[in-house]
Amino acid sequence: MDVNDKYACAERIQAWGLFRDQGKWPELLATFNPGSQISVSWFSGDYCEFVEHCRKSFEAGQRSKHQIFPSVVRVADKRAIAETNVVILVRQKVGGVLTDLTSYARFLDRLEEGKGNWRITERTAIYERDRLDPVEPSENFERLFATTDLSAYPEAYRYMAARLIAAGRELAPVIYRDGSPHTEQLYRRYEAWLEGK
Repeated sequence: MDVNDKYACAERIQAWGLFRDQGKWPELLATFNPGSQISVSWFSGDYCEFVEHCRKSFEAGQRSKHQIFPSVVRVADKRAIAETNVVILVRQKVGGVLTDLTSYARFLDRLEEGKGNWRITERTAIYERDRLDPVEPSENFERLFATTDLSAYPEAYRYMAARLIAAGRELAPVIYRDGSPHTEQLYRRYEAWLEGK
């Protein structure tokens, strides 16, 4: 196993965040292999379709920031799994109040090497916890949460869900979080893939 392979995988994951946040769509597309899949809070499916949704949101003025931490990468021949802590920051009006969302999550990635180049084949975001704060002190913010029941959403992505619903967007069919059966199955599937099964 070459340490350069680990570095190349980690650099690809870092590049994804920069390209995504800066609206560099051709470069963003090139971080994934053709036909790859991605699953986040608001989308699950083909990566090219995901990038197109991101482009439209970006052009409509919606911005987010992904703070991506160092990755833990395991390589087996031309396959790799990486797990990366990430903080997702979004500013948006919710109920007429300008808010900042902070979402703590991890990216679980499958990467494959082809022609000397590592690219992501599958990404799943696993949500841990989040919070929503008013940009400025606001009585309206206090009233908004006094009259809104968010208990229908798991604590791991409660305010992310509220933000998406407020923006008129749907949640993905499955949103991964620690302790859920879906997440346990996901880890088992990734491990089997890395072992070539």
